[in-house]
Amino acid sequence: MRERILVIKLAALGDFVQAFGPFAAIRAHHPGAHITLLTTPPFAGLAKAAPWFDAVWTDGRPDWLDLRAVARLALRLRRVGFTRVYDLQTSSRSSRYRLFVGGAAEWSGIARGASHAHADPMRDHIHTVERQRGQLIVAGIRDFPNPALDWLNSDVENFHLPEGFALILPGASAARPGKRWPTQNFAQLAAGLSMPVVICGGPSELPLAREILATVPQALDLTGRTDLRQLAAVARQARLAVGNDSGPTHLAAASGCPTLALFGDESDPALCAPRGPAVQILRHSPLDALGVEEVLHSTLALSTGGA
Repeated sequence: MRERILVIKLAALGDFVQAFGPFAAIRAHHPGAHITLLTTPPFAGLAKAAPWFDAVWTDGRPDWLDLRAVARLALRLRRVGFTRVYDLQTSSRSSRYRLFVGGAAEWSGIARGASHAHADPMRDHIHTVERQRGQLIVAGIRDFPNPALDWLNSDVENFHLPEGFALILPGASAARPGKRWPTQNFAQLAAGLSMPVVICGGPSELPLAREILATVPQALDLTGRTDLRQLAAVARQARLAVGNDSGPTHLAAASGCPTLALFGDESDPALCAPRGPAVQILRHSPLDALGVEEVLHSTLALSTGGA
């Protein structure tokens, strides 16, 4: 009988990107299995394009007060007869799903009664990538191939991207303003760069782009115009990217773009810094006191291979 594997990864974008390695390792360990990803709608496009899953479910975060939605998910999980679950979300929510799946399935995660419990007392003090690798090692996975990311691309010809541009990613979680370097600083940075500038972000970040455009009107604004694969494709063509600790910055780094990630006190790069072939971290406390000249100097080093 074919193995039925469930992988749980609900959010957020940066965490989803950092799970590319575990996704690839799980697929390599279960080459003939039918693997289902339980996630949420924002990541459906990425997940369906990736080579690691046979099915993608996007109903992974029902409102607990919506009893019908919770019951539908519980019934769906129970019906499949999963043989093993890799809970890469490892939250209180995802741990509860063990009750839905049933006790017969092997479970990798932190849920009570898990057959392959990740009980490392230091798990909350190490980087996400190492934490997830440790979890998978407990579950018997020893091979961690570099994930193929050729699928992380899209046609962006219609954007008419300039040659040798810098990608500016000024957004971050609106609920955590301390993660955002001031938008006016990004504007001054864009004005000081000796290369064309492209601005990207989600629709909610349009006001940030407008503020930058007021200083650098010649910049190309793609804010709200790209899906996640298009954003990665734009980053692939960029000379460098500069952004806050945000999902788009993680995606740019993973795509291979030389990336400068700006951190303040709101998050610890030792736990969640972007990973990629050319990533530089610049941390300052508080973040809004980080000077534009220092960031400009770091971009120069990054663009010339000094990262």
